[in-house]
Amino acid sequence: MKHNFYLLLILAALLAACVPEKGPQTLTVMTHDSFAISEELVLAFETEHKVDVQFVGAGDTGTAVNKAILAGDKPLADVFYGVDNTFLSRALEAGIFESYASPLLADIPDEFELDPEQRALPVDYGDVCLNYEIAYFEQNNLAPPETLEDLLKPEYRGLMVVENPATSSPGLAFLFATVGHFGEDGYLDFWRGLVDNDVKVVNDWESAYYSEFSQWGGTYPIVVSYGSSPVFEYLFAEEPLDAPPTAAVIGAGSCFRQIEFVGILRGTEQRQLAEKWIDFMLSPEFQADIPLQMYVFPVNANTQLDETFEQYLYTPDAPASLAPENISARREQWIADWTAMVLR
Repeated sequence: MKHNFYLLLILAALLAACVPEKGPQTLTVMTHDSFAISEELVLAFETEHKVDVQFVGAGDTGTAVNKAILAGDKPLADVFYGVDNTFLSRALEAGIFESYASPLLADIPDEFELDPEQRALPVDYGDVCLNYEIAYFEQNNLAPPETLEDLLKPEYRGLMVVENPATSSPGLAFLFATVGHFGEDGYLDFWRGLVDNDVKVVNDWESAYYSEFSQWGGTYPIVVSYGSSPVFEYLFAEEPLDAPPTAAVIGAGSCFRQIEFVGILRGTEQRQLAEKWIDFMLSPEFQADIPLQMYVFPVNANTQLDETFEQYLYTPDAPASLAPENISARREQWIADWTAMVLR
């Protein structure tokens, strides 16, 4: 009897040894192409949750949203990060996300939470603002502009370069700023004034900033860029600087705030892991990694930023705003009307 018992134990052990050890689960995260995160943070998440995280780049924000919508009930990933407030209503109307009330939302100011059903949760923000070269205005004994209205004054004639909103994300955001500030009945009058004041239009941010902006050898001392650009001019200068060589215009309504969101894609088979990943993206550890990885800023109020950002980041108190559903309904018409007015 004892002999049979030991045989059974040996047989059970052999059978257990034949069963392959279960490997880690896989969590797939779809992002826009500008997504970046420190490898050590991803590794820490994978280790803690025994999961293999795979990132799928899906193009720019608009392209990524369209791909997620076209996938329907067969999602391309478990989580989608990167839809912003200019495309948010399109994503929500298509129903691509499942609701998730992350406990980390308690640490995020209400101003960033644009979806009351908590399908798209805010992760980061960036302000598109006018930048100017400080030295140019000092050398010419000219006060820099403080508002959008200032740009129509004769002293700023021929000083500004902007991006085409049909081909550039910051260009589109600046167009939204003008619509939000002047209203649909007034923004084209403002642009007519800019054209009369010899505004320069180029297709993309890189051309505007690194070719036309006087800070980088161009002839235009005012450019559409970001409220964070002066910080990065300081941080990445070839020679150490005492202060940034550029500044941002943050008068009321002169900037447009872009907010990026993350959501659980409808139909995921990894719901619990997807929730953990979203909690991770909203945590102070992930949020603190954002500025130097993606040049945008955390929404979690408990995040500690480098003191350089605290000192030199330009944050508008009253950025222009537009309801996401209004953007969705009117975006293409605004671009068409702008094109007819400015590029005629």
